Amino acid sequence: MTKPAEVNTAATGRVSSEAHTMTELLEIQRAAFLRDGIPDAATRIDRITRLSSLLLDNADEIAEALEADFGSRPRELSIAADVVGCMIDLTHQRRHAEKWMKEVNVAKGQGLAGFKQRLRHDPLGVVGIMGPWNFPLQLTFVPAGSAFAAGNRVLMRPSSITARTTDVIAKHAPDYFTVEEFAVITSKHGSGSDFAKLKVDHMFFTGSPEVGASVAVEAAKNLVPVTLELGGKNPAVVDADADIDKAAKFLADARMVNGGQVCLCPDYVFVPEAKVGEFTDKVIARWKDKFATIRSNREYTATINEKNFTRIVDLIDDAEKLGATKHQVIPAGESLPDADTRKIPPTLLTGVKAGMKIEEDEVFGPVLTVYPYRKLSEVISHITSHPHPLTMYWSGDDNDNLKTLADSTRSGSINANDFATHLFSGGLPFGGVGKSGMGNYHGKFGFETFSHARAVTVSTLPLSVAEMMSPPFTARDKKMTNSQLKLWTRLNNRAIKKLKRR
Repeated sequence: MTKPAEVNTAATGRVSSEAHTMTELLEIQRAAFLRDGIPDAATRIDRITRLSSLLLDNADEIAEALEADFGSRPRELSIAADVVGCMIDLTHQRRHAEKWMKEVNVAKGQGLAGFKQRLRHDPLGVVGIMGPWNFPLQLTFVPAGSAFAAGNRVLMRPSSITARTTDVIAKHAPDYFTVEEFAVITSKHGSGSDFAKLKVDHMFFTGSPEVGASVAVEAAKNLVPVTLELGGKNPAVVDADADIDKAAKFLADARMVNGGQVCLCPDYVFVPEAKVGEFTDKVIARWKDKFATIRSNREYTATINEKNFTRIVDLIDDAEKLGATKHQVIPAGESLPDADTRKIPPTLLTGVKAGMKIEEDEVFGPVLTVYPYRKLSEVISHITSHPHPLTMYWSGDDNDNLKTLADSTRSGSINANDFATHLFSGGLPFGGVGKSGMGNYHGKFGFETFSHARAVTVSTLPLSVAEMMSPPFTARDKKMTNSQLKLWTRLNNRAIKKLKRR
């Protein structure tokens, strides 16, 4: 059932994915999966290595395409996030795939008695991956690496919004893969909604909750399982005893990653009431120090398109009209926001209240809302009255207050004192909960997402379950059933007594 790896073998005939329709590509990959069987470890490792090479070999062209798609995006960010940033998990998958794929004996003692129990991790077949525009390669290539580690074929559709970047990947992919293994789906194949209708074996989507819901609906029509990595308004909490200077710098910087266009950026922050003024002043000072120019600053990431630019500006204007106070960092001689460059200045809002659009909508831009609090219970009440966020930030010590916050709320993850550090661990999952997503990946979690945990049992026991469960039921069967009922009742009553003694 396994196929030896064709190590270091590039595509034969160099066939572009655009030579086929989406449906044809799915049929090609499914037929190849059935023909070749479950890939061995060498094949999986080879595919992950070629996936890494596709990014590394074309890093400069990718960075140029990303800057063209955004209008302004620093090369350093593009390389760090969309090329080098993928290598952490791709390398982890490559190093551990052989271990993870091995069949596991889960009950050695029972096996000796005649009841062998084994667990397989079988590939699903063909995995569909849909990515967003903010990190169009990191959020497609990392799950693709997990899918390869699990032994699958991959159909990948990066965002149409970052079309230049998608074109670069689609152009070079045939140098590394046959379409039987990996195919890049572009806008020429159809829309994202068309892709969501494919009868793949697993659909993986990263994007907004609204689009994620529609993807789930389409997948459900075909009973295709889905993993949804969505977004949400991520809260941050500054502890009463936290260093305000450190908190302000960390959160000011975290809000401005990729121009605030990250599903993991802090969206709003709770600060002890007596320290709101100090915190606000220090955030503004940090932004002034970092952004002496904005409009012509090529390192200041622009808003991705006019639609999002207008949406963010409208959120700021709506809040200000309804009584919020706006604090913006606008360098001397510049007029911002600027529609031509799609640059929005770093903006801090105070006095935001219910009824303002920004109170409910995820900003996905360079805007941070600050709320005062007196008691941690006020913070918890606010967070729990809103949909569960993708992550939550804490500024302060690893103390009882952090534990109380974690115990009393729900979020995909918690990051203390730095930005999205859970991404850098192979031992931690990445994923949301509730409206911020379902399912997770990274490390072994990604391998398991794209695998089927398949139970195998082999019985040589003297007793036959089939015989015991089918009529006619003998006196011996009835006696055994009653004995089991008494046993489990006695054990349950014992558990009840233990609880009462606590």
